[in-house]
Amino acid sequence: MNDLNPRQREAVRHISGPLLVLAGAGSGKTSVITKKIAYLIQECGISASKIVAVTFTNKAAREMKERAGKLVQGAEARGLTVSTFHNLGLNILRREMEHFGLKKGFSIFDADDSKALIGELLHRENASDKIDLIRNLISQFKNQLTSPEEAVNTAENDGELLAAKIYEVYNRHLRAYNAVDFDDLILLPTIGFRDNQELRERWQNRVHYLLVDEYQDTNSAQYLLVKLLVGSRGALTAVGDDDQSIYAWRGARPENLVELTKDFPSITVVKLEQNYRSTGRILKAANAVIANNPHAFEKKLWSQLGMGDPIRILTCANEDGEAERVATDILNHKMMHRTEFRDFAVLYRGNFQSRILETKLREFQIPYKVSGGQSFFSRAEIKDVMGYLRLIINPDDDNAFLRVVNTPKREIGPSTLEKLGSYSQQRGSSMFAACDEMGLGLHLNDRQLGHLQDFHQWMMETAEKVVEGDSLNAIRQMLIDIGYDDHLRDTSGTPAAAEKRIENVQTFLASIQRMADKQDDEDDKNIETVIRKLVLMDLLEQQAEEDDSDRVQLMTLHAAKGLEFPHTYIMGLEEELLPHRNSIQAETIEEERRLMYVGITRARKTLTLTLAQKRKSGGENLPTTPSRFLDELPSDDIEWEGKTSNRTPEEKKALGHAHLAGLKDLFK
Repeated sequence: MNDLNPRQREAVRHISGPLLVLAGAGSGKTSVITKKIAYLIQECGISASKIVAVTFTNKAAREMKERAGKLVQGAEARGLTVSTFHNLGLNILRREMEHFGLKKGFSIFDADDSKALIGELLHRENASDKIDLIRNLISQFKNQLTSPEEAVNTAENDGELLAAKIYEVYNRHLRAYNAVDFDDLILLPTIGFRDNQELRERWQNRVHYLLVDEYQDTNSAQYLLVKLLVGSRGALTAVGDDDQSIYAWRGARPENLVELTKDFPSITVVKLEQNYRSTGRILKAANAVIANNPHAFEKKLWSQLGMGDPIRILTCANEDGEAERVATDILNHKMMHRTEFRDFAVLYRGNFQSRILETKLREFQIPYKVSGGQSFFSRAEIKDVMGYLRLIINPDDDNAFLRVVNTPKREIGPSTLEKLGSYSQQRGSSMFAACDEMGLGLHLNDRQLGHLQDFHQWMMETAEKVVEGDSLNAIRQMLIDIGYDDHLRDTSGTPAAAEKRIENVQTFLASIQRMADKQDDEDDKNIETVIRKLVLMDLLEQQAEEDDSDRVQLMTLHAAKGLEFPHTYIMGLEEELLPHRNSIQAETIEEERRLMYVGITRARKTLTLTLAQKRKSGGENLPTTPSRFLDELPSDDIEWEGKTSNRTPEEKKALGHAHLAGLKDLFK
């Protein structure tokens, strides 16, 4: 207890009634929860088997269980439950199968299983194009404890009515399959406790103390499940932060924190406001931004870590300049301050923003990792183009050959490739070289052989044009020859998705051109050198996935929740991006402001915000409007570059000297 501050100790020791802990970002809430578990067992005499702690992710549950395990060991820890909400629900269903009409070995439908079943049901209705919409609506019905009958009666449009009708049939099929879906893991226990007193009291006797993390993220069903488990005993500690509620799109209700005070009038509220993560200026900025939201509970983060550096705002001409500025800024900081790449994180509102940034980081040979989203260079369309380029510079690359030989379709099937592979192994040659050998005809029929020989001949001619001629135009012509745009349209789920993939390819080709133009040595300007560098970076990135190497972290603001970084960048501080245009239209700016607050409070030492004066939209470069959140920052604590210069000529000169000295020092 000695390592806890007074408010944390108060939260740990309070057991005389329900408790709400308002835990600000970086305020040590996990320590409070785990030490309270130890306190309940060791000081209050509550059996570990009667204590349940729940959170939202497997990662958070594992961390909580590991930390609690270090405090409470051996026999006294036996039976302690630390899990996600859904694992708790699954445990209840397994113990009470008969009550819920389930048989032993019941199945759990994942998202793909649910979509497949809904797809079959919609096919009968000639509405197969609405699978995602209907699945999301059914999920909302379940999270809001809405029955199929209620869903039909309250439907406000044709889409909701169709979803309500499918909902009833979908549930009937699940029961016939002896299955539940992910939402049922919460819905069924909640309804069971609500409607059956005997079942409810049985589980209330099993759970003598309940601790809930991230309470602001609970939906209606989860809230009621907690309320029913706690019952009149009121043995509950709920930990949450209404300012970090950013998941309304999946049913989270930050107002559940207020509901607690209504359902448990005697509840005690403890505020954790001391932040152990960030400097004073970062917290001052976070407090200033979030103060523009209405609050049921007021709190203000503070720190003993000093004021720290000013918050920088960088105004760039366009999104290309924005990405390049972030990349060079990271390099400069690393050289001048001897930091590691892993010390930097770049956060953004949408995954699409990483596309240009990734190409810039590769151009500057900065290693990075995309978390919670797909890397631009791991997308199928980029790997396809890379496969062709790899085969052009190395015809012996069998992996590249296998990737592209039938992409798009050339009637070169698995049987043909199996025979080609066996023949090439016997001959000790690559599969590409074997396509042109006379002996191959003994193993394939004329049609199979003809398709392989046509591909080989075309590829040889294309390689010559790419290596010897106008490289980029030759690559573009190669993609036209194979009808790659049409291939993407045929294999994409929607026309919009196809156009996005086509745009990704064009972005990739533009990055190749830039890399070629930036080579210092004229001999290095050829496309072969650029492709080899791209292949090397791709291999290094694949190897880096296997270890915790030194890489810049890229992720969305949503994915960054719960994490922290010494040096944090937030990109795209523009109206209609952050805040997002959907939130502006729907007048849900408060959630976007909470998202901004989450982003700011990820930073430990430095925070840099960027915006572009023009950004591409619908193929046009359109002027942007700076985000309203920038105007909410405390003006005394920011340096806004590109708007008005905050540095005198002498300061700029000193900065240049410092940068040069850092470079010289780096190479000593």
